[in-house]
Amino acid sequence: MTKTLQKLFLFLQRENVINLFIVILIIVLISGGLIAVFEPELSFASGVWWSIVTLTTVGYGDISPSTPGGRILAVLIMFFGIGLLGMLSASLATLLIRKRMKEDKGMCACTINNHIIICEWNHRTRAIIKELRADTQTKTIPLILIADIDEKPIDDDNLVFIRGSVNEETLEKANLKKARTILVLGDDTVETTARDAKVVLSILTIESMNPDVYSVVELVDKANEQHCIRANADEIIIGSELSSHLIASAASDHGISKVVSELLSNSYGNEFYSMPVPEKMVGSTFLDVFIAMKTKANATVLGVQKDSSGEFISNPDVDYLICEKDNLLVISKDREDS
Repeated sequence: MTKTLQKLFLFLQRENVINLFIVILIIVLISGGLIAVFEPELSFASGVWWSIVTLTTVGYGDISPSTPGGRILAVLIMFFGIGLLGMLSASLATLLIRKRMKEDKGMCACTINNHIIICEWNHRTRAIIKELRADTQTKTIPLILIADIDEKPIDDDNLVFIRGSVNEETLEKANLKKARTILVLGDDTVETTARDAKVVLSILTIESMNPDVYSVVELVDKANEQHCIRANADEIIIGSELSSHLIASAASDHGISKVVSELLSNSYGNEFYSMPVPEKMVGSTFLDVFIAMKTKANATVLGVQKDSSGEFISNPDVDYLICEKDNLLVISKDREDS
């Protein structure tokens, strides 16, 4: 708390706001003392009160000078008060506008925690943010976008923009050490090989700075997957591979792409997501859990994810025993947390 106040004081001092406050305080104290001299029935405290009321042009009228000296002092305070308060208001407004402009231009660092960092801006980034905001779990989570573009691309009060390439400086500004997840997307402005190489270099930097953050990377060429694995990326998505599989499946099973799109979208229809195993279902067989989830929550369990982020088992055997650390992979209209 003390450090925060010190930083605030230094900031206001640097912007000359403290100097204005000091000038106003001196004028209030001097004029309060003078009015007490000119008006013998007034105390110093009453004089200070009158000075503040007059300086701010409030004019309650509870104290009015009756002597010539008091009235001359009142006129001077009125004229100077308007100018000083105007300067103070202008300075504060300038600070706020400048801060907002810096934020929109991606020039500010942030100190938020438990946030999601998104690297690079393209048409997929816009769709990703839209899906994150449609998901109840990430709807209000702070997002930080690191991208080499001129200004903040979307109007989202809970999204912080940091301008620049993905490097140690911008990752520190994004408070990577306190982030929960980071998404590294491809840079569409460069050719495929350079694009994947940039992703690999980014994930190497990220993992060296914070190996505990959950990293998701996007690649074009599957041949570069091993590089990301060696760099300890937690999840690797090959965009071309996913689209190829979906197109091939749609050719043989017509309409399947619509089903997959619905399951992967948080905006409409059923959702496909993972959830912790309900405590009362730990130790039950997969069949019992399947029946219970369908009966009680109208949710269909498709598989199990071992130890939250480990091996994925699709369509387990009916006698598979559900463990406490497992996650259930579920299809449901309404997300169930437990």
